[in-house]
Amino acid sequence: MEKKQTICLLNDSFPPIIDGVANAVLNYARIIEKDHAHSLVVTPQVPDADDSAYDFSVVRYPSIDTRKLIGYVTGYPFSPEAAHEIEAQNVSLLHVHCPVVSCLLARQLAEAYGLPLVLTWHTKYDIDIANAVKSKLLQEGALQALLRNVNACDEIWTVSKGAGENLRSIGFEGDYIVMPNGVDLPREKVSEDFIMQTTVGYDLPAKVPCFLFIGRLMWYKGLRIILDALKLLDKSGTDFRMVFVGGGGDEQEVREYTRELGLDRKVIFTGAISDREKLRAWYSRANLFLFPSTFDTNGLVVREAAASDTASVIVAGSCASEGVTDGQNGFLIDENAESLAEKLTELCADPEIMKAVGKGAGNELYISWTDAVAHAYERYETVIDNYRSGFYGKRDPIKGSWMQSQGELMQILGDINAAGKALRQDFAETQEEIETSLRSMRNKAIVDAITTGYEARENLRSIGKGIRDQIIEASEDLWEKLDRYL
Repeated sequence: MEKKQTICLLNDSFPPIIDGVANAVLNYARIIEKDHAHSLVVTPQVPDADDSAYDFSVVRYPSIDTRKLIGYVTGYPFSPEAAHEIEAQNVSLLHVHCPVVSCLLARQLAEAYGLPLVLTWHTKYDIDIANAVKSKLLQEGALQALLRNVNACDEIWTVSKGAGENLRSIGFEGDYIVMPNGVDLPREKVSEDFIMQTTVGYDLPAKVPCFLFIGRLMWYKGLRIILDALKLLDKSGTDFRMVFVGGGGDEQEVREYTRELGLDRKVIFTGAISDREKLRAWYSRANLFLFPSTFDTNGLVVREAAASDTASVIVAGSCASEGVTDGQNGFLIDENAESLAEKLTELCADPEIMKAVGKGAGNELYISWTDAVAHAYERYETVIDNYRSGFYGKRDPIKGSWMQSQGELMQILGDINAAGKALRQDFAETQEEIETSLRSMRNKAIVDAITTGYEARENLRSIGKGIRDQIIEASEDLWEKLDRYL
């Protein structure tokens, strides 16, 4: 491809909103622009976002700030100004990284401008939906909507084989290509001086094994397995230090459980750290990285640890264990505390094995973003050729009612935002007033929005009743009810 061509990357999140997928899109855009072609990021507007420092173009379309409700803004991508700006960029291929609003926009652009469309499946969206939406009927509708979006793309990539199997589990029957993400940390440890500077003030005796976890403190990442294993290790008389770097999610419950187990003296919580050099210092300081998660589809932190020659302890058969050989470039356990405790006891008795396997991890598991994007870019050329030759066949068009439903969604989200402010100002509203507010938000259109705005209308009456019954039966306070069910 010639330099003048443009790869368009679309995602529902992008800095200043940071998550794993936003970080992936940022690295794709940066490296494509530097080494291959022009890159264009298309994403919702975020208050106070400043894109002036980027070497690539960023187009933002209108959104409503719903971060207090769901942690993200919610975009309405049908802005004429944004569409004209995208059209003027001479886009050669669309690469969408989220199967929700961004994928709907990508489908519209692909249809309007005759462009090939690639989708990367990054995470277990079925679990995300189950955590966010309590109604089984809504969950099923949302998953079917995601599946329609996936099936409408020309080529599907996944970040791991496990991510592909997760996609299969929701009904996808097509082919997919594994296209791993890279690591934006260099392949070396930081200096001893910087390690000391970063870790000063923490109780980290030089000859005591130091274990590390970096990420959001969520139970589903295997944190209970870690703590229960450490309790067994503590009972056996083995000394250690455990460092949790991260925050949010279930942090307070994790801290409380640590106190209940009597591990306060040996477990350290640093809080969230965004400085990548300081994270490198913690990776370099640790003897082992503990990651008994079966939720994550890529286990990028395992490769980040490998960049500092730190080996990880991982659940055998998990996505993070792909490419890991026990005792060669990592350590494999069963998904329980006893197995982890047994492995840690064994390794604490032989620290040289941790060093040797850490070197193996660095040599065999580490992949830079430069290499990862170069691999993806080679595939872009094949996708473009396949599309031009008609290899992919016809795609399902988006129904016209979708745009109307998105308009309804914007109004609903505005109503929800206003209702949230009113509740925070006057928490003493009555149950009847809340039910009236919920009805005014039009349950029908909320369902339409979750299921990407179409083919959900026949379930309106039963869905509305189900939502109302769940809210009435819940025992939480009124604000938690509104926050949870919307």
